[in-house]
Amino acid sequence: MPLDPSFVGRTYPPTAPYQVGREKIREFATAIGAADPAYHDPEAARALGHGDVVAPPTFPVAITMAASRQIIDDPELGIDYSRVVHGDQRFHYTRPVVAGDELVCVNSVEEATSRGGHDFLTTRTDVSTTAGEPVVTVWSKLVVRGEG
Repeated sequence: MPLDPSFVGRTYPPTAPYQVGREKIREFATAIGAADPAYHDPEAARALGHGDVVAPPTFPVAITMAASRQIIDDPELGIDYSRVVHGDQRFHYTRPVVAGDELVCVNSVEEATSRGGHDFLTTRTDVSTTAGEPVVTVWSKLVVRGEG
């Protein structure tokens, strides 16, 4: 069954705060092979004007993937996650993510279309601090493969 286009524009409640930890940033940076000292050493990050280690640009995926379960698990939308493949990811930063940030995500559906027997879902996640300061917006395109 195709995705319901009436979901476009739907926004979900803010997620619980995520505490960005220094070790999580270091682990993520190590996992992706990012050796920049600012990702590992607080002094190197401070020398660049950050309050603590700064996260690599793709780090918000660690937060937004979990947050997007609000959309994926919405029974009204009816996504069969066993058929999902990741199509695209984009980031627009207001400022970098830094250890010590407490971040919340607000998810919304930007596009829900069907083509060639496949469904395409574009989600937008606005990530901000618990004080409301915008940090990054993340767009993700999911492809729900057709059964044929």
